[in-house]
Amino acid sequence: MTEQQGSNAEKEDAGGEREAGIRSFVEAALPSTIADLTDLVRIPSVSWDSFDPAEVARSAEAVAALFEGTGVFDEVTVARASTDDGTPGQPAVLATRAARNGRPTVLLYAHHDVQPPGADSDWQSPPFEPTVRGDRLYGRGAADDKAGVVSHVAAVQALADSYGDELELGLVVFIEGEEEFGSRSFADFLETHRQQMAADVIIVADSDNWNTDTPALTISLRGNVTFKLTVSTLAHASHSGMFGGAAPDAMLATIRLLDSLWNADGSVAVDGLTSSGETVPDSPEETFVADAGLLPGVTPIGSGPILSRLWAQPSITVTGIDAPTVVNASNTLSPQIAVKISARVAPGQDARQAYAAIDAHLRAHAPFGAHLDITDVDTGQAFLVDTSGWAVAEAKRAMADGWGVQPVETGVGGSIPFIADLVRVFPSAQILVTGVEDPDTRAHSPNESLHLGVFKRAILTEALLLSRLAEKSLAELSSPSAE
Repeated sequence: MTEQQGSNAEKEDAGGEREAGIRSFVEAALPSTIADLTDLVRIPSVSWDSFDPAEVARSAEAVAALFEGTGVFDEVTVARASTDDGTPGQPAVLATRAARNGRPTVLLYAHHDVQPPGADSDWQSPPFEPTVRGDRLYGRGAADDKAGVVSHVAAVQALADSYGDELELGLVVFIEGEEEFGSRSFADFLETHRQQMAADVIIVADSDNWNTDTPALTISLRGNVTFKLTVSTLAHASHSGMFGGAAPDAMLATIRLLDSLWNADGSVAVDGLTSSGETVPDSPEETFVADAGLLPGVTPIGSGPILSRLWAQPSITVTGIDAPTVVNASNTLSPQIAVKISARVAPGQDARQAYAAIDAHLRAHAPFGAHLDITDVDTGQAFLVDTSGWAVAEAKRAMADGWGVQPVETGVGGSIPFIADLVRVFPSAQILVTGVEDPDTRAHSPNESLHLGVFKRAILTEALLLSRLAEKSLAELSSPSAE
């Protein structure tokens, strides 16, 4: 054996011993890690305007305390930025640790705000009282995305236990406080903290996995367009008996207009919305039917492979209607109806171009001369991951070792618009989109839950990945022989 071979063997032995220690630490720390998560879930940190902002601030302070407690970071702060109109955004957590001796810097992203819980009656247990049933932890934010926050904390704790003062990896943590409300101050936060947040690799822990036994690396995300559409036909409400049948009420006009957005099979009928044409893996329709919770006899909509419909094609959904309620309905013609529309944009299409196509379609199809008013427009760009870099290879290797099976590269029908901002500000950084969710998570819905086995494997995967990145210089990782 040559001297070089002997040195490499010693490094492999040391690396194996270190990784065994990381596995043991993650396993032993899991009960306290779950306890940290349940403490966070108890804080109702809904970032929407109509909810108490003090709870989001309390959540940010709790998250900052968790990262401070790792003892790894040079600085941990709670900070705010401003939206485009100058309004202060919700508090975010920023923690930094400088790299040493040429090691790379990794930015860890998650968000601590959550969706509104909806009606308590729709939950089997109260949304902000985390409850374990079987192998799942239930509660609003238990998966999306407080598990992402705590998985970062736990991975850093494992790293600190393994390396102590010898850790040379650079780390940046950015835990956002308003992702569920559109990340409206995200761009300003990036500009303000550009120097502190610069990184070689960015891990976005806000996606899902193929199933509870198979990890996934998300490589494509749809963009989004949301807006409020108000349809008006009458100057005032009128008696439905005296004027019905001749005067077009706003409800009729709205129904006819909305129906024009889809073909008979439910696929989008808007000219100018494109599909990405990306290749998708096979997935049985029965699996989708079960995961989506379709009722008996209800069939999927759209055309083409199921995963193409979810990842590579546009979709349009009406997510809310302002109209007379059934209990308060009177025999009148409604003069005005408002709806909230959420569209998903296929990778490869600019979200602003997609909005222009939808706007043109609506105005061209307004029935009976109905007046349209479109407000509160928000767009987010789609994203395709460059899978050719060394970071993707390292991440997939860590996933295979952390889960015991090879990972799957997947698309996601949802959107993470701020990734486009990350790419714009840090164009040389490699983006990894990971997560702790699975098909049964029901993020954004009642009875949201986290599979605790997935949680443990996600933590171990990230800890292994960070440990391996800590072992090499950026120059070594970037060399052709490293890929």
